[in-house]
Amino acid sequence: MVTLIVVRTVPEGMDVTRISLGNTVFEGENNAYLLDGDVTTLVDVGASTANVRADLLDGLSAADVSVPDLDRILLTHWHSDHTGLAGELQAESGATVFAHEDDLPLIAGDDDALAELRALREERFTQWGIPKDKREELVAVQSAFEDVAGDPADVEPLADGDQVAAGNGELTVFHLPGHAAGQIAFTFERDADEGTGPVSEPRSEAFVGDAILPQYTPNVGGADLRLDRPLEHYIDSLDRLIARDFDYAWPGHREPIEDPSGRARVIREHHLERTRRVVETLREHGPTDAWTVSAHLFGELEDIHILHGPGEAFAHLDHLEHAGVVERDGSEYRLVETDPDVAALFPNTKY
Repeated sequence: MVTLIVVRTVPEGMDVTRISLGNTVFEGENNAYLLDGDVTTLVDVGASTANVRADLLDGLSAADVSVPDLDRILLTHWHSDHTGLAGELQAESGATVFAHEDDLPLIAGDDDALAELRALREERFTQWGIPKDKREELVAVQSAFEDVAGDPADVEPLADGDQVAAGNGELTVFHLPGHAAGQIAFTFERDADEGTGPVSEPRSEAFVGDAILPQYTPNVGGADLRLDRPLEHYIDSLDRLIARDFDYAWPGHREPIEDPSGRARVIREHHLERTRRVVETLREHGPTDAWTVSAHLFGELEDIHILHGPGEAFAHLDHLEHAGVVERDGSEYRLVETDPDVAALFPNTKY
């Protein structure tokens, strides 16, 4: 069942409506956000499936908005569970679609960008040491995910610091790479005593996509293979979030986050502890590849986790390699320092 939460926000009276989508792929329980007003806007749109489409249309209807009313679609990153319906919504409404410039080619269905991503997958799967049977299982899973990508959209680029009109106000682009190269948040201010609960002063809030999530730690390393040094990028993004100290965050999945900085700190600590576990795994079982490290971290991997597990292990191994703690020979990593100061690899540079 579609869930609607209407929040009156910024001084001009912009309405923010959270539409919960009954998605069952990827992390599930997606959110789309409707900003009604002079520039009627959706932030993220969900996967291109019949159930998600029905939930989104029901949510729009409950807010007395129809697809032709849409002026603008803002996308937090390129993954299909956030962008799948963008093309067909644009075709029906004429809405302008915006996304970060790093993710624009994939959302637009650029053939060269898609071919490069497929080639990079093959390269990474070999480098990580994913067994043949698991690679075949993953190919089938990814084929199913490609089916929910929907029609390509004509996309306009955004960059960090850009401002874009939405509803009756403006949102500011906040680039937070890690989970995806083009992962962005859209930030705004709102008046006191409105919306999510009484407050005595203005609040800073953000639509954060999958930069932080209320229950899960967003995957890093497997979710976007295009990023060099993915964990370093993500830790830097978490530090930027902590430094901004938003009062409230609207994530791409599940319930709103009432303490975004606190949640970012928890995720940051999670990655520090995971790096320690990777070091322990190499100490006990190395030299070895990312697939074997992921097996020790997560156990038997199935479905999309065949990608996310070794991808996560790779992100941490890569971080250790660039710090000089491990060396890579082909697909195998070995410890150079047997007792590294892992905490020193996560300096607080932004707060």
